[in-house]
Amino acid sequence: MGELEKLQRISTGIKDLDEILGGFPVGRSILITGDAGSGKTIMSLQFAIKSAENGLRTVYITTEEDETDLNFQCNSFGWNIAPLIEDGRLKIMSLAATRAIITEAEIKIGIESINQDIERLLEEVPPDTRVLIIDNLGSHTGNLTPYEFRNRFDFFVYKLKERNITSLIILDSATAREFNEIALFSVYGAINLIKRENPYTGRRERVMDIVKMRSTRTPVDFIPYRIGENGIEIIEKVKYE
Repeated sequence: MGELEKLQRISTGIKDLDEILGGFPVGRSILITGDAGSGKTIMSLQFAIKSAENGLRTVYITTEEDETDLNFQCNSFGWNIAPLIEDGRLKIMSLAATRAIITEAEIKIGIESINQDIERLLEEVPPDTRVLIIDNLGSHTGNLTPYEFRNRFDFFVYKLKERNITSLIILDSATAREFNEIALFSVYGAINLIKRENPYTGRRERVMDIVKMRSTRTPVDFIPYRIGENGIEIIEKVKYE
């Protein structure tokens, strides 16, 4: 029996994406990239909420927003995360305050400690955590060289796999432009969310590119999606190679 058959999956939180991928592979890290407004945080929240609702201990690490901001986004889609937080199925950990206190004058001596926060946070992640989202890692790459980024990113992914944690790692577009090719080597899968102008209609649209997903049959074409009242929704059937 091959890995494709043996690998367990958990829901992405997006029904039609589950039908396409079969879910995210358990215990593996998935890279999510995309421009501002493409829906990276919404996709992450859908995954976090679905995982917690399914009884998987879930941790959401946010580096730019706090719990109030995330609650506001959830409420706009009618998602009530309060019960999940209250009973411990969902935990939100914020690095936003840490990032805000670093002044321009301190940046050179502070950047190392900022990146070490990621490793220290892993020690604070409850031992029974099954799902982790970090939104976004780009806020803590600072002035790292490609070699430094590769070392830290590899270590982060390795530690998550060691603990059998299924994770989404979000990179903003600026960081992805600089480090995307490096990050792709370490992760099990990668999805890029794209905003573009449709060459046939001239209208703006959002499409999803499944860049890679090991042990998974993936579509060859971009997958059109929208951000509707229920979050991210796939709006067209896909074609496979």
